[in-house]
Amino acid sequence: MEDEVDRLVAAWRRERPDLDVEPLEVLSRVSRLARHLDRARRLAFAEHQLEPWEFDVLTSLRRAGAPYQLSPGQLLTQTLVTSGTMTNRIDRLAKKGLVERLPDPTDRRGVLVRLTAEGRDRADQALSGLLDQERAILSRLSRAERAGLAALLRQLTAPFDNIPG
Repeated sequence: MEDEVDRLVAAWRRERPDLDVEPLEVLSRVSRLARHLDRARRLAFAEHQLEPWEFDVLTSLRRAGAPYQLSPGQLLTQTLVTSGTMTNRIDRLAKKGLVERLPDPTDRRGVLVRLTAEGRDRADQALSGLLDQERAILSRLSRAERAGLAALLRQLTAPFDNIPG
């Protein structure tokens, strides 16, 4: 079965036979898949009245386990945004009643961000919707193919995920 990447690689090979365009065969597919996944995720989150960034913050708190709270610094580490952006996001989620700010009992000047019951329900529902979407996307692959693909992608992403700082 031919795809759009096959066509673009063939065109580059015809137009620039002097270049080795093999990386495009993998990374252009990864890039195109990322765009398709972004659309599917946005759809899954919209069904639960969430933006992707809201899902990221809420699920970071949900994964923390009871009492579903983290410091803003911990949220920064997990969501890879600036402190100003995180402050804005926490403000907006608090306004919607999905998170609350609490004083940090171990740091008089610190705060903790805690998931509300509504925030937890919304995160759980959106995660279920997302997993349904993602299962559908992966349905053409066998369990063994999914495991093999996950292992190969891990080899590519791990060096980026483990860069200090």
